[in-house]
Amino acid sequence: MTQTSSNLPAAVIGAGSYGTCLAIQLAAAGHDVTLWARGEAFAAELAANRENRIYLPGFQLPPAVQVTADLERAVRGQAIVVGVTPSHAIRDVFGRAAAWFDPDAVLVNASKGLEDGTLLTIDEVYRQILSARIAERATFLSGPTFAAEIAGGMPSAIVLAGRDAETTQFVQRAISTDRFRTYSSDDVTGVLVGGAIKNVVAIAAGVSDGLGFGSNARAALITRGLAEITRIGVAMGAQPATFAGLSGIGDLVLTCSSDTSRNRKVGLALGQGRTMAEILGETRMVAEGVKTTKVAYELARKLGVPAPITEVMHAIVHLGAPARATMQKLTQRSLKSEKD
Repeated sequence: MTQTSSNLPAAVIGAGSYGTCLAIQLAAAGHDVTLWARGEAFAAELAANRENRIYLPGFQLPPAVQVTADLERAVRGQAIVVGVTPSHAIRDVFGRAAAWFDPDAVLVNASKGLEDGTLLTIDEVYRQILSARIAERATFLSGPTFAAEIAGGMPSAIVLAGRDAETTQFVQRAISTDRFRTYSSDDVTGVLVGGAIKNVVAIAAGVSDGLGFGSNARAALITRGLAEITRIGVAMGAQPATFAGLSGIGDLVLTCSSDTSRNRKVGLALGQGRTMAEILGETRMVAEGVKTTKVAYELARKLGVPAPITEVMHAIVHLGAPARATMQKLTQRSLKSEKD
């Protein structure tokens, strides 16, 4: 890299809660940030109020953060471009943005999920829609971090995965502060799989809590969920040790245990007898686990990997199966070794 890792022009593509907090974090790290918001009205409101009152109320945008709804303006000339759109919007948004990337720009993905229909990871989608240089040097951010805590400057740790070590270290230095500690990894697949499928397990943990199954059941779901995620990830070429790290067990514990988790909230509502239509109709926030449940179910079947928690959640979330009776199928399975 020819640039230093300080005082860089950076863009954040996506102005939901996490995109907004990362814009605040990049400004805290010393960069000039352009935050792209979908829609002129939303962008104008965000720019005028200097606060994301819809997705992240209570936190002011620093002076170093500018807002635009113009995707070309957001991307062109930036040294770092952070992608924080919902995973189902990546192909559209970054397919359009591809023409405006600076050749030396570094893409930092902070979205979590798998692509419906293709069953591709976000890395694989990037390889189809972006230039080879941008895709090969892309980095992937994941780990146990809630937006409000990052925006509030609370201590957090996260992992950044990339295939190009020099680029990964460049981004690691550029985004880190004493309140936002970034660890590097070369396991892109493992970090992406952990970040995506943990949301399925988080919905399951929420369903369990909503049904009143207790702390023992939640701990069992987290532990066996980690085993399930690891099986799927390893079958895709991931390193097993990655799932013992921040993007694996770290993110899983946070998302399954905290009332702040959108995916856990979906599960809680399902366990309390609400329907998916009612739940989704009441929020503008994206719970990635809903879409990921279907994709992870199809992916596990394609790989021939046992995924009982994912199967049960697919039945509840997408087929309307009764939550209590369907969750109890997990305890009625034949006895196995813990290694299986």
